[in-house]
Amino acid sequence: MLEPDIEGRSWSDQARLDDDAYRRQISYLLEHSRFYRAKLGAENIRTAGDAGGLAEIDRLPFTEKDELRATRTAEDPIGTHLAVPLDRLARIFSTSGTTGTPSYVPLTAEDLTDWIRISSRSYSASGVKPGDRLISTYGAGPFVAGVTLDTFNALNLTHIPVGAGNTDRLLAAIALLKADTVAMTPSYALHVAEKAAERDIDLAASSVRRLLVAGEPGGGEPAIRAKLEAAWGADVTEAMGIGDIAVSLWGECPERHGMHFSGHGLVHVELIDPLSGATVPIVEGAEGELVYTHLRHRAAPLLRFRSRDHVRVVGETCACGRASPRIRCIGRTDDMLIVRGVNVFPTALREIVNEFRPLVSGVISVRPLHKGPRQNPPLRLVVELDGPIANGGELAARIAVRLRDALVVTTTIELVPHGTLPRSSYKSHLVDWTEARA
Repeated sequence: MLEPDIEGRSWSDQARLDDDAYRRQISYLLEHSRFYRAKLGAENIRTAGDAGGLAEIDRLPFTEKDELRATRTAEDPIGTHLAVPLDRLARIFSTSGTTGTPSYVPLTAEDLTDWIRISSRSYSASGVKPGDRLISTYGAGPFVAGVTLDTFNALNLTHIPVGAGNTDRLLAAIALLKADTVAMTPSYALHVAEKAAERDIDLAASSVRRLLVAGEPGGGEPAIRAKLEAAWGADVTEAMGIGDIAVSLWGECPERHGMHFSGHGLVHVELIDPLSGATVPIVEGAEGELVYTHLRHRAAPLLRFRSRDHVRVVGETCACGRASPRIRCIGRTDDMLIVRGVNVFPTALREIVNEFRPLVSGVISVRPLHKGPRQNPPLRLVVELDGPIANGGELAARIAVRLRDALVVTTTIELVPHGTLPRSSYKSHLVDWTEARA
């Protein structure tokens, strides 16, 4: 553990310590954040005493990303949740802006230090140690992934950045520099494995012994993990974060049974029912959406921010000694489809389809016929084969039956040849809305 006294602290003891920090953060929001002064004022909360402590946090309203976007103007390009003058900022990251003007994520020097500390706990959980040669494939650019690169430096790793999408450079770096570890998305790891096989490169015989995957769900799905570990001859561990709160908030230890929370003392995490908003206790077996609150952030602190990440709690203790809960990410609640009253996550569809390997490649595409989450059955699913097959109709029927039995969803399965569906050097898109109509 990077910080054993903190990471090994009991979850209940951490909550007691966090209460004071939370109350101070509420005072800070009311004094410095125009957004929260108005938002909390509308709930008749004008002092930290009105808000109460962490035990009463579920009385306070959630923060939605669209709310923050709505406050951006030419005069307030970051939004009214900015709580410091611009000249106090050490860094301003941005989103891709695929839905319009980019959103900005500002950090003071203190905020940046805290983010690196959180990420250092998360990535050190995987077992990396000073001097390990790590190849990173993140095209950080203006994005918060840049903090991950800062983290690799803080951990005193021998960092070899190759950027996104340059598979030839990546394979050359592995062969020539004998890297121990590669950090990438699970989608890209699968893509690189396919490209290496096409070129008769035996990745499993390379120097790589650890894959650190992050950026999207998938690395925790048993079939995808098994495929990656077989192709790379390496152990796979996951990390997960959220750009508005902190990158790499969760990290997986060598036990490889879920990601530990790494935000102790800096971020408070809740679990809620995504439909009702009701609090869900963080106990083994629980499922819900993660909600985050900053505890000592300065630039643009957030309160009860809905992540839209839907997770399952897989454990509360661990042989590694970390005492924080462990989770697996099931998918995004905003990607969830509702088929005749049944909630269906695209990642769950992929996980079931992967049971039919090696007949299928594991790459799928969900093709909704209507815009919006509610869909009429059957749900169309395109499944890529891994090679030629004699009786595709029988395989498609078997997949449809298994999906119905496991997820209670009726599907129509279209099988396509290997290589038909697009690969990604960053995040994979499991839902294709191009055929959807209003």
